[in-house]
Amino acid sequence: MFFTQTLAFTMLALASIGWVKMLTLPLVAALIGWFTNYLAVKMLFHPKEKTKFLFFEFQGIFPKRQKLLAAKLGSLVSKELVSFDDIKTKLNHPDNLKSVYELIDQRFDEFLEEKFPESYPMLAMFVGDNIKAQFKKQGIKEIEEILPQAIDGFIDNAEKNLDIQKIVFKKVSEFSSDKLERIVFGILEEEFKFIELVGAALGFFIGIVQIIIMSI
Repeated sequence: MFFTQTLAFTMLALASIGWVKMLTLPLVAALIGWFTNYLAVKMLFHPKEKTKFLFFEFQGIFPKRQKLLAAKLGSLVSKELVSFDDIKTKLNHPDNLKSVYELIDQRFDEFLEEKFPESYPMLAMFVGDNIKAQFKKQGIKEIEEILPQAIDGFIDNAEKNLDIQKIVFKKVSEFSSDKLERIVFGILEEEFKFIELVGAALGFFIGIVQIIIMSI
């Protein structure tokens, strides 16, 4: 009932001010709303360099705050996203080590069957299959004990020598303004379009409201 009354009132209002105004005002308001939000999105990145106008300086938000963005991203990546303990756990997971051990087993066979006789032909004449099997078994056993420790040591050394925060800060700080814009738009393109459409929709609604007010 309320909707019907509102619609009837709106139609009467539109009839009283003419079809030209009825069509023009909401469309113009929608265009203004869309353009305002479009301009706001563009001003996130433009102008890329500081531009003076009278007593004011203008620069896009992202170019102006690029250093701060780089610092924040560096801190986030180093503290929240990259964990050397997680890397250790992943590398030392039995499923990952299994593939490494399979490769080592294969290389042992190749060495004992091909390279060992080529390198030590006289010694190979006195080394039977049982000795080779024992040598291989003991060698793999030693590697299985050493490999997790070697991985932990390598990761610990990497953690001491790699400053993730500094690396990310340097990379992001060196991005060109165009590259930074492409990255952000690549992530938020749909959201930016939605913002522009919301501006158009709100502008159109405001235009309708203005028509109703003008008819009173």
